[in-house]
Amino acid sequence: NYFENMPWGYTGICDRKDGGLLGTEFNSKAAKVIWDLEGIYASSRHIHGVRFAGIPHPGIIGTAPSAELLDKWNKREEKLIADHPNAIPPLGNVPNPKGVYIGQDIPEDQETKIALQGARTFPGRENGGNCDIKDLSKGSRVYLPVFVPGANFSVGDLHFSQGDGEMTMCGAIEMAGVVTLRTSIIKGGMEKFGLMNPIFLPSPIAPQYNQQVVFEGISADVHGDGKQYNLDATVAYKQAALNAITYLGKIGYTKEQAYMLLSAAPIESHISSIVDSPNACVTIGIPTAIFDQDISPKPEGFTKRYLGQCAIGSDGVI
Repeated sequence: NYFENMPWGYTGICDRKDGGLLGTEFNSKAAKVIWDLEGIYASSRHIHGVRFAGIPHPGIIGTAPSAELLDKWNKREEKLIADHPNAIPPLGNVPNPKGVYIGQDIPEDQETKIALQGARTFPGRENGGNCDIKDLSKGSRVYLPVFVPGANFSVGDLHFSQGDGEMTMCGAIEMAGVVTLRTSIIKGGMEKFGLMNPIFLPSPIAPQYNQQVVFEGISADVHGDGKQYNLDATVAYKQAALNAITYLGKIGYTKEQAYMLLSAAPIESHISSIVDSPNACVTIGIPTAIFDQDISPKPEGFTKRYLGQCAIGSDGVI
């Protein structure tokens, strides 16, 4: 739950160099949306005509890696970076002492060692971590692998709401709050369940948004250079997102508003097909009931109206 004396959260777009699904396509500049939280609902002064129920959850939940697993992570991500040296942002997150936060009062030599060797927690990995799964809400259950004595369980990065994919990267409704949970150990569980990555049972509590406008994307860059990819679900997801953003623009939302709305609202994304070469098919469904107007396609189209503006940098550039 969020802190009652802090009933607000935010969603952000990062500069292109810092990432996000469409950072390259949009040549993104930093921008944000502030959300007002009232009970189970969120609305924003920056995105007019929208109100929806949240699915509060932690973006990060996981255990600590063993030294052997940490070494495996670092080697494979170092290779990925080396194979794509000009990628923006870099395609891996290897140890980097800059801005490191340990979270414990430990001797200086140990702190230095962790800073130089410890994993950056930006991506999720075999231990769980920053996987941003919106269905890990009240009443859910997570089965995490344990790699070290004591597990070193951690949880954080609290979200009031998020769409499948958290596409802007800082894309949920980030909030301050508290998590209440219970832990237990299953002896030999990794062997019993063949656990290579976490398993979870979703929350039985979720907003009931039954009607959606669903957008399809395929593994061809139809919004860019037209290049055909083979069964690339990320390309297909991007195209579905761009189709949805273009559609919302016809109603009056700016591309930045639409981008952050898809990232923060309870949208659903599915891989519909992953076998029919060359095109994977990915869908993004936007609940119609979160809007104060009917967004379903109509023969006459839409009357475009002003629906606010996200907060932008002091230079005024978006």
